[in-house]
Amino acid sequence: MTYLESLMSTFTVDLTLRPTTFDLWHVCLAGTVVSLMGILILLLLVMLLTRSRYKNKAKAIANQQPVEPVVKVIEKIVEVEKIVQAPMPEPVILKEYTPDAALQVLGLLQKEARFIDFIKENISAYSDADIGAAARVVHEGCNKTINEHFSLAPIRNEQEGSNITVPVGFDAAAIRLTGNIVGTAPFTGALVHKGWQVTDVRLPKLTQGHNPNIVAAAEIEL
Repeated sequence: MTYLESLMSTFTVDLTLRPTTFDLWHVCLAGTVVSLMGILILLLLVMLLTRSRYKNKAKAIANQQPVEPVVKVIEKIVEVEKIVQAPMPEPVILKEYTPDAALQVLGLLQKEARFIDFIKENISAYSDADIGAAARVVHEGCNKTINEHFSLAPIRNEQEGSNITVPVGFDAAAIRLTGNIVGTAPFTGALVHKGWQVTDVRLPKLTQGHNPNIVAAAEIEL
């Protein structure tokens, strides 16, 4: 038997035994153990808090964006509100008309004033007196056709040459501005032409099977 084995057999320790005395040494030992455990728990809490702070700071830096000035932010909000509140422009609808009415008017002008014959004639070989005499006949026939089938009225009733004030929101189809146009309405200028508008149309009704493309039939004398 070795020396260590003989020493262990001499000082045998029974771990199942409980201390029967509680002196100052045991109090100090218990206090030391409790203090060490408290320090260990405190260190763990500090480590957890530090790690959580670092994570939150890293997220804040990653999500951080340049802050715009308050004035620019307000301007952008106002621009967005204007875009949202701005009325949508009305779609432009193109109306399609059949050419029958236009061909009918052309046929009436040809019937009463020989309008097409006059327009298609080469007048370079005629004198001004001859052209003037023919133009008088065409004028009378055209005037008769217009008065018979249309009612016309001037758009403006003022005398030509008088000063006119064009208000805001004027009808651009009824009033055409010419000259030096600067700024926005209202405008003030001289009336050059009164304009014309059709108030009534009285075209004759066409029979079924009528060919409107024939504005003047060919004439054959027998």
